[in-house]
Amino acid sequence: MPELPEVEVSRMGITPHLLNQTIQKIDVRQPKLRWPVPEEILLLQGQVIRQIRRRAKYLLIDTDTGTALIHLGMSGNLRVLEQFIEPNKHDHVDLTLTNGKVLRYHDPRRFGAWLWCEIDTEHDVMSHLGPEPLTDEFNAQYLFEKAQSRKVVTKQFIMDNKVVVGVGNIYASESLFGARVHPKTLANKLTLQQITLLVDEIKKVLARAITQGGTTLKDFNQADGKPGYFAQELQVYGKAGKACPVCSELIQEEKIGQRNSFFCESCQSNDGGK
Repeated sequence: MPELPEVEVSRMGITPHLLNQTIQKIDVRQPKLRWPVPEEILLLQGQVIRQIRRRAKYLLIDTDTGTALIHLGMSGNLRVLEQFIEPNKHDHVDLTLTNGKVLRYHDPRRFGAWLWCEIDTEHDVMSHLGPEPLTDEFNAQYLFEKAQSRKVVTKQFIMDNKVVVGVGNIYASESLFGARVHPKTLANKLTLQQITLLVDEIKKVLARAITQGGTTLKDFNQADGKPGYFAQELQVYGKAGKACPVCSELIQEEKIGQRNSFFCESCQSNDGGK
């Protein structure tokens, strides 16, 4: 699944091609995505793209009429074509610009979404979201206060979009390893010092992943078709049974909250209790 860095890289990749361009037409070949594509999405036709933003894992294309919200789901990606070419089976949406370029949405599993939001309003899917992890709003004091009432393991806590957005499974495992926090430590048992380290690691891991182009996942390519490279630097994720890069003990794998989690039992002490 594309995570926050992959979505941010997609935003960076498509922006130079779309910003300030006029949308000639939008073709929705498959309206049955995660949610039905609303008819209002056709209001994009004839509109100038004023801004392309990201909120959590949503891409937002702003026009004077309203905003299109795009979610890549489990397997979606966006590609910018220099000109129209015949679509393949899973190419569900085309956004054609007056300059001839095409933004094409490809999604084999159809878990992604194209939604519509009127100008100066917020869509329901974003109303519950916590702060962005790379902003000042997400800081140690904020996370420490949130953790006090949460009797849930830390990995699930930092993956809760109501707490902070965009810390997906891969980056949660990597950040916890960097902060030397066991993924099963209860959130309300974390010290302020541990949380300070964890916040710092989350920011560093995500920023580094964005810089390097997003993690290489089999279902993700950047807008130019090139895969990301952060997977080459993953410390523990997907490395069960291999030597820890710090202490050489074997990396462990365990399902936590129905997600595969990777950690070093030796390095990631569990002082806070499980």
